[in-house]
Amino acid sequence: MSIERQLVFIFIFINVLALTNYYVYKRFFSQLSPRFHKIGTLLILIIMSGETALIIDMVFSFIPESLILHMILSAFIGFTFILFVVTLIYDLTISVSRQVPFNQERRRTIKVIFDTAVLFGTASYLWRGFSQGTKLPEVNDVIVRIKDFPFTGFTIVQLTDIHIGRTIKHDFMENIIAQTNSLRPDMVVITGDLCDLPPEKISDDLEPLKSLKAPTFFVTGNHEYFHGVEAILKKVESLGIKPLTNKSILFGNNERNFNLVGLNDLTGERFGTRPPDVEAAYSGIDQSKPTIVLSHQPKSISLVEGRRCDLMLSGHTHGGQIFPFGLLVILDQPYLDGLHQHTSDQQIFVSRGTGYWGPPLRIMAPSEISRIVITQA
Repeated sequence: MSIERQLVFIFIFINVLALTNYYVYKRFFSQLSPRFHKIGTLLILIIMSGETALIIDMVFSFIPESLILHMILSAFIGFTFILFVVTLIYDLTISVSRQVPFNQERRRTIKVIFDTAVLFGTASYLWRGFSQGTKLPEVNDVIVRIKDFPFTGFTIVQLTDIHIGRTIKHDFMENIIAQTNSLRPDMVVITGDLCDLPPEKISDDLEPLKSLKAPTFFVTGNHEYFHGVEAILKKVESLGIKPLTNKSILFGNNERNFNLVGLNDLTGERFGTRPPDVEAAYSGIDQSKPTIVLSHQPKSISLVEGRRCDLMLSGHTHGGQIFPFGLLVILDQPYLDGLHQHTSDQQIFVSRGTGYWGPPLRIMAPSEISRIVITQA
């Protein structure tokens, strides 16, 4: 991404956060009982300062390399979203309660009790998000039935949206690779957003991928384009992982096999480099054979309309990551998470992701290592 685009991004992002934090201050903390008002004001100032530093650091890299510091600062962005949701609910409740005929003394007592309850609820909401966001992903077992599939009990482990970068590091990768190998898959697929920094800055953190024991395939996600898609593809290949960049392979043996197709991410169209090319990806394949497609964004399912696609494996959505953010995600993507029957002959599975992006927070959208077991329909 050019420096000009990064500066525009910084300007827009900081202003959005500033307006959101101001709304939280004005409609929540300034409305609280006096004993909570000063604490709330200080909290908003600390959050906004941390967010500003973190966003500027994305371009100028002036914050010291510290896992804990980056986790705290990135968590502030999640805190802003959570506080925004709480403020909307608080604002609505207070507006409605003003229509209820209570005397002033009783109204003040109820408000102190309500304010206290909301603050405890908010603290629980934040703690729940942080505890879920920082724990290791669990295995999500999914059974998929595909007509005429040549193998029974064929196991694919899908890793996606790991976002190796400032806070997801070598130890995390070692753990998920060990988990993946313990599942003894027939195939591993990484469906994009592997990197959240240029590969030269996270080379050591990527090294555990060399230890994957099953044949492993990779397709680009949108974040690969932000951090140098060509360099990332080269690094991935050096780790023994095969990128499927608008390509396909016939997986199996001479007697039993299926098509595995990889599509580049839709973001490539915006960047003008390595866009998705369905014609190239499907070139030369036998569409009478079962076909599994790897594509980062769920809405890519529309690209393969009229083509053989028994199952598409996607990620990108994080399952919403922080409830209720998923309600906004589904305005852009057709599916949020899980297995779906898209058409009578096309299925799609959307993983919630193995890591997280931005704040180390997850609420009602736990991270996962997806174990997809395919049997004949």
